[in-house]
Amino acid sequence: MIKMIALDLDETLLNTDKTISDANAAALRRLHDAGIKVVLCTGRPINAIWGYLEQLGLTTAEDYTITFNGALVIQNTTKEALAQSGLSRNDFKQLHAFAHEHGYPLDVLDFEQVYPLSDLTPSVYQQMLKAPMTFTPTAFADLPDHLFSKAVMATDPATLDAAVAALTPEMHAQYHVVRSQPKILEFLAADMDKAVGLGQLLTHFGWDFSNLMAFGDAENDLGMIKAAGDGVAMLNGQPAIKAAANHITPKVNNEAGVAAYLQQTFGERLS
Repeated sequence: MIKMIALDLDETLLNTDKTISDANAAALRRLHDAGIKVVLCTGRPINAIWGYLEQLGLTTAEDYTITFNGALVIQNTTKEALAQSGLSRNDFKQLHAFAHEHGYPLDVLDFEQVYPLSDLTPSVYQQMLKAPMTFTPTAFADLPDHLFSKAVMATDPATLDAAVAALTPEMHAQYHVVRSQPKILEFLAADMDKAVGLGQLLTHFGWDFSNLMAFGDAENDLGMIKAAGDGVAMLNGQPAIKAAANHITPKVNNEAGVAAYLQQTFGERLS
């Protein structure tokens, strides 16, 4: 029985203009009111998606969000962490050296702010993110010695294609590298993805992955699509995501594909 619905944001729940359609919002609110947990899963911090949480009514004491692609499971209203994990400054030494060698930008994120590395090529991540987060330009040697959630390389798609091609086997062993958007490449702890955070949240409620339905479209959704009892790829999703999914939505994200699939699955409960 499905007790939790996990949703990626960009090109999944959201339209291309970064809004949630009325149809998607109505379907999810109805299921949430019926007792099904609705969990947004994103690489962003919770403050950057608060408007979406309010639109969906995910503001009760039992509502949680998976942020930083699984590194932080956070209670929506109190902002208390249910689970948190990440990387140390030392863990990023190899990545910093790689970015310096090739002239790539890099932003390192903890769970409260972003550190654009000032000793590397200037980053465009702040302009792309457009979120209420503090950006503190910092040289790598001056980063605080505490836990970080991930690092982000934000630049044009062709440059990221070249960066991916240049990654060494050692780097793939050190980091879980995912292309969350055409212009964003993320470096997480080697064993980290959205499925990790969802597993922790399911355990909190006494459930397992058989109770999970997960929607996604891109590489950073693959873990939760594979793990879920019902992994659902968007019709507009990447081929590898569709191949791994149990089902595919009947419509694309801009046509409320999430709501269309929910209607097929939960028909009577949405009427």
